[in-house]
Amino acid sequence: MRTSSFVVLGLAVLGQWACSRESEKPPAPPRLFATETAEPTRGAPAPAAPVFTHLTVKARGATTELERTPEGWRITSPVEAKADPYAVDAMVQQLTTAKFKATVNAAPSDADLKKFGLTSPNFTVTARAYVPDASGGGADDPSRQRTVTLSGGEENPFDGSVYVRRDGDATVYAAEGAVRWSLDKGPFELRSKEFLGPLDAASLQSIEVTAKDHAYLLTREADGKTWRMVKPEPTRANASRVADLLTAFAGQQALSFPEDTPAARKALGLDAPLVDARFVTTSGDPIRVRLSQVTRDGAPVVHALREQGARSTLAEVDARALTTLDVGVPELKDRRVLAFAREAVRQLEFHPGGKAAPVVVARGSSLDGGSDAWRIEGPDGGLARHFRVVKLLGTLESLRAAAFGEANVKRWERYGISEASRSVVLRDADGRELARLWLGHAVPEQDERLYARGSGPDLVEVSASAVAALPTSAADLKDAPPGGPDGGAPSP
Repeated sequence: MRTSSFVVLGLAVLGQWACSRESEKPPAPPRLFATETAEPTRGAPAPAAPVFTHLTVKARGATTELERTPEGWRITSPVEAKADPYAVDAMVQQLTTAKFKATVNAAPSDADLKKFGLTSPNFTVTARAYVPDASGGGADDPSRQRTVTLSGGEENPFDGSVYVRRDGDATVYAAEGAVRWSLDKGPFELRSKEFLGPLDAASLQSIEVTAKDHAYLLTREADGKTWRMVKPEPTRANASRVADLLTAFAGQQALSFPEDTPAARKALGLDAPLVDARFVTTSGDPIRVRLSQVTRDGAPVVHALREQGARSTLAEVDARALTTLDVGVPELKDRRVLAFAREAVRQLEFHPGGKAAPVVVARGSSLDGGSDAWRIEGPDGGLARHFRVVKLLGTLESLRAAAFGEANVKRWERYGISEASRSVVLRDADGRELARLWLGHAVPEQDERLYARGSGPDLVEVSASAVAALPTSAADLKDAPPGGPDGGAPSP
């Protein structure tokens, strides 16, 4: 009993000592951007994260004003431009979550502030935000508005932290080095470098380019998906290649943003550009982009001027931007040999060549086979192997030109292509021709290629192996008879 009493007494004394030590601990350093109007009580739910609406950043000898818009953050001063989402997100993240690392001096003198670099701060950030209510609102509620101004001074060489103060608080704090990295940003760091975009292919109706070596005009087809080359020769355009060009061009990064003046444009050669591109969209003003090249300190320097309506942006860009759109007709042409809607095909004619009868298969004409069946209609009857026909359709749909030959051919016979050539005809339910493929002679010195004619006006070269599986007889489309080629008759 005596031992138990000593234990209880000891625990009581230790508890009082622990409580007293707890009360003696200095308060934890506050957040950079405190949203609470009073010290939160133990166990209370965490306050909602602030929603930032305005940022004023004084750093690198300039002041940058940023505003949150429905389309994202934009710079409103010293220029009107889209903000770099990654740089602004990093800044907002630090303001939302970061805490001061330690309290350095609760009552600094003027000499102390000078020592910490806070008499003339290296950077100052004024952030405005609101604390959303339970439904996410509160943007216009004055009681929910919060504003803080943070000033950053010198870096502590011992641990890389930075000395920071807040307006209305005399204390000098230490913050992690990541705070300085995120907040100490000038106008160029905060500005989006992808200034040529967006060039959304889905909204474009035409693309006209005049470059150093090539010029072309592309227009969107009526289906809203494919493209057609209008100049220098009318033909189908390669939609995926067009999309790749737009992506590469819009992704060009600005290396700097020189002052845009008439004198600067003339000095940089933009009055006689090496590339002049015009993009017409479904809505809004057309976009014009000019690129020029000058020599600076013995090295070529490329500049781009983007104009849309009353807005213009001048930037220095990588020299590779000059060649992004400077591509020729072969690269822009659609390499599909045949253009047809696969779901519309109801009949295929495989012509072996010469005077041999074609192998004709039709879909949905067999009562016993069902609407999805493919039936051989000539030269004899029977069901075709369904997956064999489907695979052939896929082969024809995916057939691509390995190279382009003569344009607008007048004498196809020179290449072994005539009405008697080996060919394939695709027809719809009414018997109308959807597409036709002719196969001609082997390409000289190209053992694996054949001359071919497809949906376009030009001669193309195709891989011989890609068309090797095209049937030449009805047996190629049927299952082999059971027991062997003689139908299972006993051997003599």
